[in-house]
Amino acid sequence: MDITKEEFEQLVSEALEEIPDYFKKHIENVEFLTMYYPTVSMLKNTGIYGRGTLLGLYVGIPLRKRGRGYQGVLPDRIYLFMYPIIQEADRLKVPLKEKIKKVLMHEIGHYFGLSEEELRELGIV
Repeated sequence: MDITKEEFEQLVSEALEEIPDYFKKHIENVEFLTMYYPTVSMLKNTGIYGRGTLLGLYVGIPLRKRGRGYQGVLPDRIYLFMYPIIQEADRLKVPLKEKIKKVLMHEIGHYFGLSEEELRELGIV
């Protein structure tokens, strides 16, 4: 699939707009970033290096773990990795925007403090 980074980012913006308002109104101090691929250090830090690929990544302190001292911190970050997402959408034969939205919801789930198991139970994996 031929798509520019700008077109991919436009799909990410559209997917963000479709996130339910309940979640949107509770998301604060988060940067949404796109990269072509995850870095080797990202893969190593998540334990995925050599075992698979990464479609998205949440970096920060989940809402469930924040205490009174949580202030004056840099924004949390949610990364979406363009080429792995495109490849996965092609492999599963699902629309790219749908796959982007699924990955986005997954990482937002981590922002709210949900574990992989909880996300799986909710059908967001």
